[in-house]
Order: sequence, then structure tokens, then C-alpha cells
Amino acid sequence: MSLSPDELLAHLKKHPGRSLSVREILAAFPLPRHERQAARLLIENLADDGLLQRVKGNRYRLVRNAVLLQGKVTVHRAGYGFVVLDDKDKEDVFVPARHLGAVMDGDRVAVRIVRSERYGRPGRSEGRIVQVLDRAHHELLGRYELHHRQAFVVPADPRLSQPIQLSTPSSVPVNPGQIVVLRLDSYPTASRPPFGTILRVLGDADDPAVEIAAAVYKYGLPADFEPEVLAAASALPSVVRPEDRQGREDLRELPLVTIDGETAMDFDDAVAVRPEEQGKIRLWVAIADVGYYVKSGSPIDQEALERSTSVYFPGHCIPMLPESLSNEICSLKPQQDRLAMVAEMLFDTEGQRLESRFYPAVIRSQARLTYTEVKDYLQAERTQEPSKQDELLGHLQVMEALAQRLSVMRRRRGSLDFDLPEAEVVLGLRGRPEDIVRAERNMAHRIIEEFMLAANEAVATFLHERQEPLLFRIHEEPELEKLQAFQEFVAYLNYGLVIDGQSGTAHQLQKLLSQVAGRPEERMINQVLLRSMKQARYDAKNVGHFGLAAELYCHFTSPIRRYPDLVVHRILREVLTSEKKSAQRSSWWQRQLPAIAEQCSVNERRAMEAERDIIDLKKCQFMADRVGEEFQGNVSGVQPFGVFIELQQVFVEGLVPVASLDDDFYQYEEHLHRLIGQRRRKIFQIGMEVSVRLRHVDLDRRQIDFELV
Repeated sequence: MSLSPDELLAHLKKHPGRSLSVREILAAFPLPRHERQAARLLIENLADDGLLQRVKGNRYRLVRNAVLLQGKVTVHRAGYGFVVLDDKDKEDVFVPARHLGAVMDGDRVAVRIVRSERYGRPGRSEGRIVQVLDRAHHELLGRYELHHRQAFVVPADPRLSQPIQLSTPSSVPVNPGQIVVLRLDSYPTASRPPFGTILRVLGDADDPAVEIAAAVYKYGLPADFEPEVLAAASALPSVVRPEDRQGREDLRELPLVTIDGETAMDFDDAVAVRPEEQGKIRLWVAIADVGYYVKSGSPIDQEALERSTSVYFPGHCIPMLPESLSNEICSLKPQQDRLAMVAEMLFDTEGQRLESRFYPAVIRSQARLTYTEVKDYLQAERTQEPSKQDELLGHLQVMEALAQRLSVMRRRRGSLDFDLPEAEVVLGLRGRPEDIVRAERNMAHRIIEEFMLAANEAVATFLHERQEPLLFRIHEEPELEKLQAFQEFVAYLNYGLVIDGQSGTAHQLQKLLSQVAGRPEERMINQVLLRSMKQARYDAKNVGHFGLAAELYCHFTSPIRRYPDLVVHRILREVLTSEKKSAQRSSWWQRQLPAIAEQCSVNERRAMEAERDIIDLKKCQFMADRVGEEFQGNVSGVQPFGVFIELQQVFVEGLVPVASLDDDFYQYEEHLHRLIGQRRRKIFQIGMEVSVRLRHVDLDRRQIDFELV
């Protein structure tokens, strides 16, 4: 273990006011010969950074009040960085770009604090990195380049700005422009670049398969299943056998249908409705009984927990379960017997749940419908002659009526419905993006969303009332400070909002969203409010779901693609098959659930980041050949470094850097989310329409730059 700054300074504190030679300092530390030179360099660096004072005779003594803090470096794309301190009560420490030479993004470092008003706001802590304590990167992804016979690798992560020199010529065939995995052999110093060795070549950078492989490596996604897992999956039955139907209700005559996207292969859920007396509607939500096939602790189960979720890229999916399960025996395919866990619920005319019942069943989906087909059915005129299509339409109309009731009920209690469309990438035959469009969200989507929300909430309520342990899906209330900032923002737009830190906040926010629906500022207010929210996550302790205004909520409806749903299925099955509450079973789950919740939350965020990264890459690829073209757009975000513009013609967002706004000096007003010119008072704020020209596309940084026309 090498000598750390803390150890060296602690030793010098034992000799206050006394100067020591390098030999005297190092005598206190039994260092191997090869580490003594690094220790000498550390002493010199501490002196350069003002922590030690050089005195005559090449001696050193401790500077009074010298303090080192530890934390992790985050490097901004502009070159400067921040040290996020281990002590969460202290603010991040700003480090200018010129002092980041030997540090890489993610490294743990020791930092010395100085004070300066030259960077950021007055009094912002500025630091000098004294030593790298722990390196974040041992391998990295990059693009192989050859320039004047000099081979090097450009890291794919834009926060790692230094090219990596090759320690030795590559032992594997590689061509310039190809993506490689590189091992770091030595790290950068003030006078020497980093060096590394190519471990393997993924392929050409513009190959869609290589893009996915790069994302898998970059985000640490488990891609291929181990042979043991595939063997366990292939040993499972491919059809529902007579013995599998034992102890299950037979719902094969119920008119259940699946409603999914056109390209979906894994059908988690099937739904059916039936109108009853006094305007009531009965709803069946049948969910694939994955837990029947995937036993707790089995190789498939361990792999599913490791993945926690399926990851969806344009034209490609990394499934949580092997395809023989996710796309076959567990998928609720039409006209095939399948095992399911069913939530049967009865709702009144106000959308209130009157009854709920849960049980295992065998089902047979009557049709595989797409969102587009359901939308067309609901919009079409009914024919004069009764037909099977008319019967289906009747069912869909009842579904539409129930979904509307449930939606109104949720809004009434304060559930927040954000109207923020997502990007859908249209791929060509070779996997290249041909268009970027707004993903449609029609009544068919809302039907399934409302039914799944209702089932999830009903299951959570059922298990909680029986005091069973449960993996909750929670969404904590926003911080009061952020809500008050949002309150100030909407007040500037002439909207009143009561935020007092008491109950009723969700109702106030939903009331505001209803007020702005359809108005020019709707998107702006939706975005700013969403950024004020905390991120939903999994937890063994319930604090409710603020966004849904639900006291009890869990994930039950997608066990093919989400591990928490599989856990909830297991708990539900145990409760249904046990005549009395088991203290031993409850104790076991209480020990297991916190770790499962943490792992699933972390892996969910990992999957979201990977999916967003590939979407951003596809957007950049689509725009790369359109440099110089002009577009109409709207301001979608404002930051101190620039204005984000969302185009109207294609669903793509890019940045107008503040440095390119040369007609004035622009000041960022954080509380109003806008830039304002100091001389001409020109304002850039979310929602305003602008004309821009595409200036530059950087595929590596996933960055699109515009300039104002």
C-alpha cells in the first residue's frame, strides 16, 4: 500500500513547528524501495500545493491548519471538474481544468481547499488535487486511431479527454476507426500521457451490432446468458401440461386480449372487462405466471436478479429472462394455454375499487392486439350487421369507459400526469435511423396504463392489509425548497400555487397541470415540475407514491421484464397458498427485500442510462448529414452554458452554446429558468420558438450543436 497524504500529514502533525528532511520523514514509514520515489514525489507535490513549507537544507514542515478532504472527481465536458466529497454536509469542490491533468473522471482523490471568487459564485470552494487515492478505470472503451504512425485510442467517454497511447503494438488485428476494449497499464502524470494495451476489438464504430456491444460494455450490462442458465431454461416445458393446471381457475373462455406495441414479443399482461349492474365494471388483469417456472435461487433466478430488468434499444432487446421463457412459455400468446396470476377487480361509476380477488389461473388470450389497432377500432363506425369485430369493439368500448373513470379518479386524488412525449427511432433494414418521431400515446396506451396501475395498487393494498412484507415502488415527496422554487417560477407565468409543506401538495400540482393543459406554456411547466421531482425507486419500507397519489403501490404486472414484479408474485403466491401468516416466511423476506430493492433500483437506473445513450446516438447519426440545414424549434431547457432546442420537424434536441450568443452578455436566472441579455434584455426561456441552423454533430459526445439564424 503506497503512502497517502493523510498518513504523511498525520505524521508531521506529531512534530509541530519542526522541520524534517525527506530521509527523516520517510524513516517513519517502512516502504519498499520501489515506493520510496513515489513518496518523495508526494512530499514535493504537497509542498507545491501549499500543505508543506520548504525550509533551508531541503527540509519540510507542516503548514498550520492544512486540511485534506476526500471525494470523487466528476469532470465536466468543458474540461473543469468537481470533487463530490465523502462528507455529504460539505459542498462540492470546484477544480479548474488546468489542475486536472493527472486525474480521470470517477477517480477518488484527496483535495486541498482554497478560496477564490474567480470561479462560480463568490465563496465557492475551489480546490487543488493533492493525490489520486483510487483509480476508477482499469479498462475502457475507445476508438483506435493511427496518426503519423502513432497508434492511440480515443476514449468513448467524453469525460476522459486524454488519448491513450499503446504500450506495445496491438496483438489483435485492428483498423483505424474500430471500437476496442483497452486495459490501462499506466495513468497520466503531469509530464506523461496514459498508456494501455488493446484487449479485444468489437468492430466498426458505425455497425449497429457494435453500438449495442459498446453500450453493453460501457454500462456493464449482462448480455449473453451463461450455458447453465440456458440449459435450465431449455429443460422447462414448452407447453402447459395437465399437471400445470392443477389448483388453478380456468379462465380460458374469458375474452382476454393482449394490447402491446407492433414489435412486442414478450406479452406480460392480458385484460378483459364485463359491465355489471348499476354501471359497475369488472376488470380482469392476467399476468404471466413467471414465478411458476422460475424458482427462487435457481440459476435462472440468480441471473434475473443480476439483470433486474430487460433493456430495450431501438431494434434490439437484452431480456431479463432467456427467450424460451420471455418470448415463449411465459408470453401470453393468442390462442395458446398459458399460466397466469390474476387480479380480478370491481369498480363503481366513480372509478373506486369495490372488490378485489387474486388467484392463479390458466388462460387463453383471444387476440393479440396492437395499440394502433385498438385506436382504429375505437375510432371506427360500428357496422349494421353484428359480427365478431362488433363484439370485440363492444369490449374495447367498455375498457375505454373504465380507463376514463380510473383516470378521473386518480386526478381527483392528486395523481400527476405529465404530458412529455418520448422519442421513437425508425430504423431502416440495415439498422440505421431513418426518422426520429414523437412516440404516439393514444387511448389504447391509456387503457393499459390505467389497468396496470389499478392492478399494482390493488395487490399492494391486499398484501399490506395482511401485514405481509412487500417490495414497494415508492416515490418520495419533493423537497420543499425545490417546490418553493417551482412556485416562484409559475408565479412569474401568472399561475398561483399554494405550497406550504402540508398535505394537499399533490392536489395543488395536479390542479396546475390541468390549468395549463393545451396552453403554450404546458410543456415548459411539465418539464420544470418533473425536474423538481425525486426519482421513483424500490424499497422494503413504504412511504407512498407521490406522483400517483397512492398510499400503497408495488410492481406486479411485468414479471417477464422486471425482477421486482417476480418478487411480488412470489410473496402473493405464498400468501394465497398459506392458511395463516408465517412469522418465519415474513422474517426471511424482511431480511432479503432491502438488498433486492437496492440492486433493482441501481440496475433500473443503469438500464435507463444505457437506453438513453443509444437513443442519443441514433439522434446524432440521423442529424450528422444535415449540418448547415435550418430548422424551427422551441427552447426545451436553459442552463448557464447554453439553450437546449427541440426541433419541430424531427423529435431531436440540441444545444445553442451561450458562447455563440455574441450579440450580448447573457446572465442565467436560475429561479426563472432563463437567460437574459444584460444590454438588450433579450430573453431565452423554455417554450419560446426560435430558428436555428445545425452547426456540428459529435457522435462520441452524443452532442448536437445549433446556432441561431
